[in-house]
Amino acid sequence: MPGENLSRDEAHERAALLSVDGYEVVLDLRSAVGDSAEAVRTFRSETTIRFRRTGEGASTFVDLIAPSVNAVTLNGRSLDPAVVFDGSRIAVDGLADENVLVVDAQCAYSRTGEGMHRFVDPEDGEVYLYTQYEPADARRVYANFEQPDLKAPYRFAVTAPEGWTVWSNGAGEQDAEGVWRFAETAPISTYITCVVAGPYHYVTDSYTRGELEIPLGAMCRKSLAKHFDADDVFLITKQGFDFFHDNFDYPYPFGKYDQAFVPEYNLGAMENPGMVTFREEYIYRGKVTQAAYESRANVILHEMAHMWFGDLVTMVWWDDLWLKESFADFMGSFVNAEATRFTNSWVTFANNRKAWAYRADQLPSTHPITADIRDLEDAKLNFDGITYAKGASVLKQLVAYAGRDAFLEGARRYFKRHAYGNTRLADLLTILEETSGRDMTTWSKSWLQTSGVNTLTPVVTYDAEGRITELAVVQEGGELRPHRAAVGLYRLSAEGDLVRFARAETDITGARTVVAELAGEEKPDLVLVNDDDLTYCKIRFDEGSLATLRAHLGDIGDPLARALCWSALWNLTRDGLMPARDFVSVALAFAGRETDIGVVQMVHAWTKSAVSLYAAPEWREEGGRLLAEGGLRELRLAEPGSEHQLTWARFFAATAGSDADFQLLEGLLDGTAKIDGLDVDQELRWALLSPLAVHGRADEGRIGEELSRDDTATGKRHQVRLLASRPSAAVKAQAWAQVVESDTLSNALVEATIAGFVQPTQRELIAPYAEKYFAAIEGLWAERSIQIGIDVVKGLFPGLQDSDETLAAADAWLTAHESAAPALRRLVLEARDDLARALRAQACDRLAA
Repeated sequence: MPGENLSRDEAHERAALLSVDGYEVVLDLRSAVGDSAEAVRTFRSETTIRFRRTGEGASTFVDLIAPSVNAVTLNGRSLDPAVVFDGSRIAVDGLADENVLVVDAQCAYSRTGEGMHRFVDPEDGEVYLYTQYEPADARRVYANFEQPDLKAPYRFAVTAPEGWTVWSNGAGEQDAEGVWRFAETAPISTYITCVVAGPYHYVTDSYTRGELEIPLGAMCRKSLAKHFDADDVFLITKQGFDFFHDNFDYPYPFGKYDQAFVPEYNLGAMENPGMVTFREEYIYRGKVTQAAYESRANVILHEMAHMWFGDLVTMVWWDDLWLKESFADFMGSFVNAEATRFTNSWVTFANNRKAWAYRADQLPSTHPITADIRDLEDAKLNFDGITYAKGASVLKQLVAYAGRDAFLEGARRYFKRHAYGNTRLADLLTILEETSGRDMTTWSKSWLQTSGVNTLTPVVTYDAEGRITELAVVQEGGELRPHRAAVGLYRLSAEGDLVRFARAETDITGARTVVAELAGEEKPDLVLVNDDDLTYCKIRFDEGSLATLRAHLGDIGDPLARALCWSALWNLTRDGLMPARDFVSVALAFAGRETDIGVVQMVHAWTKSAVSLYAAPEWREEGGRLLAEGGLRELRLAEPGSEHQLTWARFFAATAGSDADFQLLEGLLDGTAKIDGLDVDQELRWALLSPLAVHGRADEGRIGEELSRDDTATGKRHQVRLLASRPSAAVKAQAWAQVVESDTLSNALVEATIAGFVQPTQRELIAPYAEKYFAAIEGLWAERSIQIGIDVVKGLFPGLQDSDETLAAADAWLTAHESAAPALRRLVLEARDDLARALRAQACDRLAA
């Protein structure tokens, strides 16, 4: 892996030396069809690059990761591949003012989701291919200058097995020789080029707006076609295009718009212009909640926003990754709320996406939104909660600060001024200053160029009659930022509802800000800072407000206000300021009354973490029992057939721990038990079987029986996960060997095996692997692809061995490996910090006993 890295300095030097006129890429993928047991399979890749020397120097390098190179020719002169190719770069010298480089290579199919991924469908034996490149894996498929600021037009030609269809960024057709040829693209970066090939099920539609017509396509594996609701995908797509054309004043610039749902995908989706790829888990095989459909819509709109933010206008280097990801993350919720049926998407954002940001921003690896990205390994790790969710939160604050109209006008000018080019932070700030009249430099320094999250706490004084004499907001944090925020006052009505009776929106600056508009108001039962979620911060409560929430959280009528309170209570728990058992108590009291299903699912995840990570170890068994009892109670109370019933059924299965619980799960699986309205479809069957495997009540044979009912790619992943989850030392040894000591598993099966291996109820069983983990990770990081390295290092960190000894072992590894890859050290440091946080929270919870 280290030899495949590329530094920012190298990229800047190369950009100063040359510009690229175009690529012609010819791929022969006929070798993809054959015996799937063959260990190594390659395809031929021929690339012609036309480029000009625009700076001083006569030598450079071209990026290529491939098993072998057949030939290299520069301006008609043959170069010896054995001399110029080192496995990740091709050195070229003797550059002319105008150059033509031709590289003929044998590239490898991938099992890790990086480069040209090859997948064999176990259901029907069909082979499917797709590419995934971000941030720098196009070089696994064709020779190129792998950096975002060397944009160029591309022409792809692909020879595929008979009966296949091939797609790329541009429109394509098959010629008489059986070769698929694609229209030349607009100038784009390497990481958003794309090829999808195979016997995919393909559905078409079109979007029309005036004289603009955009051909639409959506595809998935043939075996998933019966589950594919392409009509809903197209509906969201058209609603998104309507919004963007209404507000961006720049027509979609890339011709057609295909969307491929592909197997074993590492990401949620990827914004390849004209050929967006998604993880196929967004095709739902069973009943799911509206939160799942909202999530899919958000991703569709996020990727569509990238057509402008990222594809049309692209960052110069990965330092400014936020210029595309923060905007796309913000636009996903923004458009969902304003143009689709998911009008409460800001509730999901406040409760779910921001939780990701708050965690990332409190890690020792936190960084400014505009990060210092030294190389590609840094870039890979910066697709994180700060770049996405914090950046989106800050953009929401920017809209409040600068105004919606100024923000959208800034976007319009940005696209027109920098179309098909590359930008830095200053380019956007200049335009936003023009449209808003605000000082964006000062705002940027506070919000984009510093790290950390602020905490806002209300301090209220009252007169003898109980009216507010002063309400101040105290701000804490390393950087005291300007916040445009609202403060809401809530009181209990005669009907028992907690309703807002006063609100003030103000600029919060410095350590203490008095909200003068609220002086004289009656004493509230709840003071909610950051009401309406305008800014990015953690919020605290005064003592009276916290007492109100403990007794009346479910009585808050506004779903966004409730979501903010749930999030704030969870932050108190993570910060060791509220005992985990108290959070569990509030959750069990009020989660059953929560109307927003996405919030319910988030609270479920938090309560499970509260018990398994943040509760005192001696209370875990009791906490687990309370969760299972509460889950079963709410399952039986939920409306038959409702999404709440389905969600509580999954929660109950995940927390089941008694013989009675297991007997009910077994009855639901074999049909001897029924819960009115609960449809036990195949996906729910796997969820019900999972705790039985974890607790030793479902052996290999029983798991195999379930696979025979669902002998699909998804069923195989479930089977692998459940097999690794069984409570046996031999099982754990086998799983460890498959992931750490072998590289034969695909990315999806590595993920499934790790998920099964790590079980909170099996701490003692996996304890011996803590020492093995620290002995293995540096070698593994050097030998595996970066994606697999990340999955293993994060997934197998022994955080469940929650003791000072494990903390000391992590510290010892960090001390002894100061020269290890920075990205590897970052992963260990983050996991170590999570463990230290858990120990602090456990100490807090122990005091509540």
